[in-house]
Amino acid sequence: MDGSILIYFHSLLRYAVLAAVAFAGITHLLGLLRARPILNGERTVAIVAVVLSHVQLALGLLLYFTRRGLYSDMAQPFQRFWKYEHLGTMLIAILLVTLGRSLSKRAKEERAKQLRVAVFFLIALLLMMWATPWPFTEIGHGRSWI
Repeated sequence: MDGSILIYFHSLLRYAVLAAVAFAGITHLLGLLRARPILNGERTVAIVAVVLSHVQLALGLLLYFTRRGLYSDMAQPFQRFWKYEHLGTMLIAILLVTLGRSLSKRAKEERAKQLRVAVFFLIALLLMMWATPWPFTEIGHGRSWI
């Protein structure tokens, strides 16, 4: 199994994950700034962002373990990026998304709920953007947008 279909779905799903995390983080930030309670749609977007992140994580881990032999040499920056930087940063980002939603559920006040989702999701979004191999970066050079 060369994993090309997994790579395709993993690459395609990144847009949904980034959009959902960004939309949930910004929506909760605006709700916090406007001092209004969380609406059901906002809560749903945060849940969708968590679910999409976990699906993306499952695909990524499946790819990592099926292609692990490709990244055995640590001398090349390309292999180091995939073996440690991309994997580690994305794990931290998905952990932040999960923690943000989980801590939000446990908060008593609406303001605290919105603050936790906004902060955790937006930090996770920055980490995801940094660790994504975009086609205009050195690591992503030669790769398509999908």
